[in-house]
Amino acid sequence: MSAEGFLIPLIPKQKTKKMSVRSLSPVEIWNHFEDLNAVPRPSKHEERVIAFMKDFGNKLGLETYEDPAGNVIIKKPATPGMEDRQTVILQAHLDMVHQKNSDTDFDFNTQGIQSFIDGEWVKAKGTTLGADNGMGVAAAMSVLASKEIIHPAIEALFTIDEETGMTGAFELQQGILDGSILLNLDTEDDDEFSIGCAGGIDTNTSYDYIEETPAGEYTYKISVTGLKGGHSGMDIHLERGNANKIMNRLMAEGQAFGIQVAEVNGGSLRNAIPRESFATVVVNNEDFLETFELAKEEIMEEFAISDGGLKISIEATELPAKVMNEVDSAKLIQTIYAVHNGVYRMSMAIKGLVETSSSLARVIVKDGNFKTQSLQRSSVESSKMDVAHTVGSVFVLMGCEVEHTGSYPGWAPNPGSAILNVMEPLYKNMFNEEPKVKACHAGLECGILNERYPGLDMISFGPTIRNPHSPDEMVNIKSVEKFWNFFLEVLKETPKR
Repeated sequence: MSAEGFLIPLIPKQKTKKMSVRSLSPVEIWNHFEDLNAVPRPSKHEERVIAFMKDFGNKLGLETYEDPAGNVIIKKPATPGMEDRQTVILQAHLDMVHQKNSDTDFDFNTQGIQSFIDGEWVKAKGTTLGADNGMGVAAAMSVLASKEIIHPAIEALFTIDEETGMTGAFELQQGILDGSILLNLDTEDDDEFSIGCAGGIDTNTSYDYIEETPAGEYTYKISVTGLKGGHSGMDIHLERGNANKIMNRLMAEGQAFGIQVAEVNGGSLRNAIPRESFATVVVNNEDFLETFELAKEEIMEEFAISDGGLKISIEATELPAKVMNEVDSAKLIQTIYAVHNGVYRMSMAIKGLVETSSSLARVIVKDGNFKTQSLQRSSVESSKMDVAHTVGSVFVLMGCEVEHTGSYPGWAPNPGSAILNVMEPLYKNMFNEEPKVKACHAGLECGILNERYPGLDMISFGPTIRNPHSPDEMVNIKSVEKFWNFFLEVLKETPKR
């Protein structure tokens, strides 16, 4: 009661309305991004997003074409007064990396991404967000759909399968595009312009072994989880843990206890730093547990700074019916130990640039077969092949079959680029700072596109994205607005023919 003896009426609390991604600014980009994210689009399964993009172009009344590879090209004439400018190709890829946390129930083939706002970032619930390269696709869609944006003639090129082989770029037909400037919208720092990138090659290995009945009686399931993972090009220098290498260290502690490997499932995608690995092993003495715990403590301490979320667990489980024999188990462990993983060489030409690297992405042991997948990258072709042969040779010595596939070229920097000479001073005038002009260690489609269309003046830029290729992927909200405003000015300032 109040001092006067009257009851003070309670005012019901107002529920705080949660802000939606679609309400963010600029609304055109975020709404196109959400529309795109509602369409399942994992690499190699782009049929629905291809249909979505064709429907988008056709509804706008624009010239829309799907080439034999599945790339979608949408062309839009210049706005009045811009007819004398060079035609600009806006390029982004339709597919996305499909990674999820092991405890997330999600089917990338049937479900759309569930995005949400977390402070200054947009994230996804337990999965990759698809900002790589959905933000680039959404930006191009926004230009195509707009009746107000000033721009030259536009050719929007939406490629497929960038993340698992760059098939769309490799199979792009010649003669479809007329543009002389290509803006690749696939860079992940809003203050950077990429004018070069690394090439890459996959090293795939296979080894058949004869399964046998376990000699030991103690069976354990080992789990390595909680690592940050990330892009195996852009994040390779950050010294994050590789789940496959960490699992191998733990299994190596069992060699004094007659370890036999029953099963290993490590990593997920060829171009992502592996975040998780699971193994089942059999040993002949439970003293293995003590040795394991010591190794676990050492590893956790080593990665406390670079990967503080690392979790390592071990639990007893049922004895499997079949395992790899002790000799082959030892070969496997020693081989994985010997495989190079991480930065191989830094560039002598560009300070701070990783020139060459290798990432051990997948390790699988199951049903009589041991196989691995790794991805080597380099901005120098000869160094790319050198590290690929270095990795492959280790597996050859074990007796594995080794195959190098999916080789794609790098993109040599062109510091004299005409569009770069437009964008550098424009960025400085708009934001009062110098942009960072650099080559990146990721694999962009620009190198391949330059082979298909020699002489293209190319540059790559985009909003700030963190932790791509992992469920921690996020895009900065303010950065999207910064990128969009700059992008519109670039289109206005396109050089004349």
